Amino acid sequence: MRRIGVLMGTEESDPDQKALVSAFAQALADLGWRDGRNIRIEYRWASGDTGRLREKAAELASIAPDVVLAQGTAPTTALRQAAPATAIVFVMVTDPVGSGLVSSLAHPGGNITGFTNYEYALGGKWLETLREIAPGINRVAVMHNPDNAAAPGQLRAIEAAAPALGVQVAAAPVRGAAEIEHAIATPPVNGGLGGLVVLVDFITLTHRDLIVTLAARHRLPAIFNLSVFVKSGGLVSYSINPTDLFHRAASYVDRILKGAKVAALPVQQPTKFELHVNLKTAKALGLEVPPTLLARADEVIE
Repeated sequence: MRRIGVLMGTEESDPDQKALVSAFAQALADLGWRDGRNIRIEYRWASGDTGRLREKAAELASIAPDVVLAQGTAPTTALRQAAPATAIVFVMVTDPVGSGLVSSLAHPGGNITGFTNYEYALGGKWLETLREIAPGINRVAVMHNPDNAAAPGQLRAIEAAAPALGVQVAAAPVRGAAEIEHAIATPPVNGGLGGLVVLVDFITLTHRDLIVTLAARHRLPAIFNLSVFVKSGGLVSYSINPTDLFHRAASYVDRILKGAKVAALPVQQPTKFELHVNLKTAKALGLEVPPTLLARADEVIE
C-alpha cells in the first residue's frame, strides 16, 4: 500500500476544489492506482489560512507519504519546509524557479517538480482584455497575496504592460477577508474609472465569492486567472484549465511511484488558455462586450 498526500490551500467544502482532487484520483485509477486497494490518499485542506497551511503540511510530513500533490506556491513551499526529503508534485505554481522551488524548468534538480499555470507575459493579456471589455478604465488594482513568492514577479509583469495600454497599476495586497473588503472599498481600487486584476492563490480562491460580490457591489470590472471566478459571477477570466493540470499531475505521481527520479521530470508549462465571459455580469456593470471578444471566448455565461 503506497501512500499519497494531497495538500490543498482551499476549503474542503468547496465543490469546485473537490472536483479537482476527484479528477486527480480518477486519473490515478486510470493508471492502475486505486485508493484503498494499492494506494491510500491522505487529503489535507488549509481553508485559506496560512497558519493552518503550515499545520496541515506538518501533518502530511508526519505520515511519511511516498509523494505529495501540492496546489499552488504557498502549499508547495510549506511542504518543502515540513518534508524536505519528500517527493512533491505541484500544480498551479506560477514561477517555480523564481520562488526557489526548482533549479530550472528542464532540470528541477531536487525532489520537487510539477505543472505551472501561466507565464508572466500573461499579465499584459489580462490588462488588454480588461480594457477591451471596459475601455473607460484608466487605473487597475492588482489584488494579490503578498506572502506568495511569485507575487512580485506577477506585479512587475503587469506594471510593465500598463503604460502601453494607458493604465496606472496599484498593488492591493490581501491576506484574508477583512483585507479584501478594505481593499475593494477604498482607493486605489474604489476611486472611479478603475478595474481589478485578481491574482489567484489559496487566499483569493478561498474568498472568491466575497471578491465577486464586492466587485459587483462597487461596480468594478474585474479579470481573474481562473474560470471558477466567472462561474461564481465574475466578469471575465483568461486562464488554464485547472482540471487538466490535476489530471496531468497523476502521470508524474505514477512515474514517481514506479521509481522515476523527481529531478529527471521537467516542470511542464501550459500550452492552452481559455477565455470565459459572464454576459450577465457585464450587463449589470453597464458594459457592452465587443463581438470580437465574444467570438474568441471558450465559454459565454448568459
